[in-house]
Amino acid sequence: MISDDFFEQITEHFYASLPFVAYRKPDDATVKALLQTSNDVFTVSDFTESGFVMAPFEDKNDAVLIPLETSKFISTDAVMSNRDETAHNSLDISASSGMMKQNHIQLVQKGIDAINDAQFDKVVLSRQEAVLITESNPVAILKRLLQTYPTAFVYCWCHPKIGLWLGATPETLLKVENNRFKTMALAGTQEYKNTLEVVWDKKEQGEQQFVTDYIVDSLQSSVSSIQVSETKTVKAGNLLHLKTTISGLLKDLNFKAVIGKLHPTPAVCGVPRNASKTFILKEESYNREFYTGFLGELNFKEKTTRNTNRRNVENNAYATVKTVTNLYVNLRCMQWQDNKLLLYLGGGIIKDSNPEAEWEETVSKAKVMKKVLQ
Repeated sequence: MISDDFFEQITEHFYASLPFVAYRKPDDATVKALLQTSNDVFTVSDFTESGFVMAPFEDKNDAVLIPLETSKFISTDAVMSNRDETAHNSLDISASSGMMKQNHIQLVQKGIDAINDAQFDKVVLSRQEAVLITESNPVAILKRLLQTYPTAFVYCWCHPKIGLWLGATPETLLKVENNRFKTMALAGTQEYKNTLEVVWDKKEQGEQQFVTDYIVDSLQSSVSSIQVSETKTVKAGNLLHLKTTISGLLKDLNFKAVIGKLHPTPAVCGVPRNASKTFILKEESYNREFYTGFLGELNFKEKTTRNTNRRNVENNAYATVKTVTNLYVNLRCMQWQDNKLLLYLGGGIIKDSNPEAEWEETVSKAKVMKKVLQ
């Protein structure tokens, strides 16, 4: 499908107040969409369902599903131009940066004090920032996200009874093909300054190790084998992070159990999980909703063949169908609310954290997100 038709159908769905999701996986040329045919709210019960899942940070709350069987699937491989996609928003911060800074620094200091009191070893603390916009159609912002962040999972998710979210997240929660899985530990943040050759301080390295160790330990009982890659520096927008890939074979495909062990990870919550999560829910001054939750394809069927040569009919007869799940942590995201967007910004806190530096990290992350709004 040509891109004009693709985005027109999404826009029509938006104005018809029907649920939809449009998305593109990292380093993929294809933009996909599921257009739900009713405005019913479907939820996930045991993760055997098929569709696009949108799960909140609070894992006690329901994950929302746009089911494959009740949705129209469309896609486009067309490359979009930047024409007329860069000057539709006027921006304004809805609260003084001075007050936001003071509140966030106080929150971070509370987290450091709790760590020093041995309540937990790490906690991820965040804030909201409201941006006024004149844009009336979220699809225009989606296009700019797609153009700006080719290596991220980019999406626009909308349910008229729940809300509308957009984002470009660099972090994978879980990828599964049949019984092969892959996940990642992603932590640490620096501004990108034209090189990947950077020095990471003790705080950043410690935060990364927390995440890696937690994921490996949590998955031990669910896997028959597990491999951990070397840690490397990766670029996401104008930011750098530390990334470790963790992969292997699952003993069974009980996604509910596996996801329950992974989510929320130390990269978005803390260590130990229950204590840090309790602190977040008590001390953060807002409801995260889907920020630091997860989203993506759940139990999609993909057909593969031995040979891509269409004339080789004999080999093509050996086509196989695999079950694929691709889930991503909902970071670098924003919530659409009438004439404003709520940006969600956070960072990991350990005993060596500096409150002023943590504030600056959220400012850097805000710059990444505002890039598509200017």
